[in-house]
Amino acid sequence: MRILITAFDPFGGESVNPAREAMNLLPPEIGGAQMLKLELPTAFGEAGELVCREMDRLRPDAVISLGQAGGRKAVTPERVAINVADARIPDNRGRQPVDQALVPGGPAAYFSTLPIKVMVERIRGEGLTGEVSNSAGTFVCNEVMYRALHHAAETMPHVRCGFLHVPYIPQQTAEKPDAPSMALEDIVRALTAAIGALEEKG
Repeated sequence: MRILITAFDPFGGESVNPAREAMNLLPPEIGGAQMLKLELPTAFGEAGELVCREMDRLRPDAVISLGQAGGRKAVTPERVAINVADARIPDNRGRQPVDQALVPGGPAAYFSTLPIKVMVERIRGEGLTGEVSNSAGTFVCNEVMYRALHHAAETMPHVRCGFLHVPYIPQQTAEKPDAPSMALEDIVRALTAAIGALEEKG
């Protein structure tokens, strides 16, 4: 099995992105599956185009995208991506779309095709906090999830796609005393456990 793993560069004034840091620390193989790692720009349009292009080039069996969700305490597999870009803050190119369709005429939403409930069970089995999330937001994270699922549905329906958000790491919360965080090594453990769930159906 070949799994395309993506994560974003830092955004929103942060100097690090815990999703990218964790992706880079994942082993080259998990449960016999090869990890194909890809850094994405936090940029509307560019990120979605790049993940679709790499899906065509690499022909993976699954696509798992990672992102930062500051304020969350758990690693959260996302249930659904919606066909809307509505940015609270500008992306890293200064773009800030409002109520724009990601794919004009495309479906309103796609559900993750990853075994999200099994992923949460695996994360909790490591003694870590995992929860299913019902909103991937309307920023670039949601775009990448939606575009990957749309591309798979249109051209490679056997490919499973989805998204996991991770919390801040402690160094990001020095000036955010009320924000929850998770140690980077624990995020890596959680993601490793979640990725291992792809051997099961769910």
